Amino acid sequence: MATVEGLERLPEGPVRRMFAASGRHDLEALVAEFADDYLNITPIHPERNFTGSAQVRANWTSLFAGIPDLTPAIADATEGRHGTVWVEWGARGTRRDGTAVELAGVAIFTVRQERIASVHFYLEPVERSSGDIDDAVQATAGAGLQAGMVLPTSQGS
Repeated sequence: MATVEGLERLPEGPVRRMFAASGRHDLEALVAEFADDYLNITPIHPERNFTGSAQVRANWTSLFAGIPDLTPAIADATEGRHGTVWVEWGARGTRRDGTAVELAGVAIFTVRQERIASVHFYLEPVERSSGDIDDAVQATAGAGLQAGMVLPTSQGS
C-alpha cells in the first residue's frame, strides 16, 4: 500500500504509527496502537460511540476488505494539552462495488502510556451535491425562511 500523505505532520508516537499502519493496511500493527479500554466518542452520531480495541479491529477489518485501495491522508496535525493529538485528515478509495469513497474530518486523540486511549471522532463522507450555504442554513433554521434572506438584527438595550 501507499505511504500516507502528510504523515510527517504527526508527532512521533502511537497516532503516527496507527496512521502509517492504516496506509499499509497492516491490521495487527494498527490495532496494537490502541489501549484495550479505548473509548471512541462520536459527538455528531452518539449511537456510534464504543469502547474497546476489539471494535477497532472489527471496523478496520471491514474497511480494508470493503475498500481495498483505502488511502488515508493527513491535512494537518498538532499536539494539544494533556496528551492530545488533533488531526485533520481524510481517506479515499473505491468500494468493491465500484462506488468511490471520500471521507474528511477531524479526530482528537488522547494518548496514555504510549497507546491511543480515546478519540473524539468527526470523520464524515464528503458530500458533493448537498447544496450551497444558503441551503444548509435554511435546512438548519427551518421552513419559512428563504435562501439568502437577511434577518434584521435585534436592537441592544
